Amino acid sequence: MTDPQLPPTTPHGSVPPIPSPPSPYGTPPSQTAPSYQNPPSYQTPPGAYAAPVGGYAAPAGSYQAPAPAPAQPRSAVLGIVAFVLSIVAAVVAPIVAGIAGYQIGFQLPTVTQYVDPTTSDLSFLSPVRDQVLIGEIGFWVGTLGGIAAIVLGIMAIVKRAGRVWGVVALILAVLGPVIFFVVLGATLGAGAGAGAVSTYGP
Repeated sequence: MTDPQLPPTTPHGSVPPIPSPPSPYGTPPSQTAPSYQNPPSYQTPPGAYAAPVGGYAAPAGSYQAPAPAPAQPRSAVLGIVAFVLSIVAAVVAPIVAGIAGYQIGFQLPTVTQYVDPTTSDLSFLSPVRDQVLIGEIGFWVGTLGGIAAIVLGIMAIVKRAGRVWGVVALILAVLGPVIFFVVLGATLGAGAGAGAVSTYGP
């Protein structure tokens, strides 16, 4: 019979179970990881508007950049003006010089004997001063017209404003002085010959 105040005695041969050591770092007991499931694919709801293949077409009547306007041809006025001035220098002025030269030679048959490029004494032209004045006017008009024709002709060529007219004007303006003096010399000699025959006889 045992004492009620003492714990019951353990029978021989039985060993109490050893408690498991506590897990380090407080690791919770392992649990089975939940299996991963793919999210449900997105389904187009019935009746939804689907985008057309190839993108959206431009709406009718939308703003479009205007096509570049064709280049307007340049006016040929500049070249034509240069050509007219070159005609004054190469045609009109030599005609005036020819008329004046013939009259000078006819009224002063001995003029060819007094013409000396090395002297500036023109007193022998006093009897024909009016014709000399006409010749000088023709010379200066032709000179100014030729200079203006050269300038405007070059501008017309560069700006392509009547380029052909400008080229012709430039050529005529450069040849103007040559034509002037050739015509003046020829008519002066012809007038002197005609005046000599009229004055002294054949």
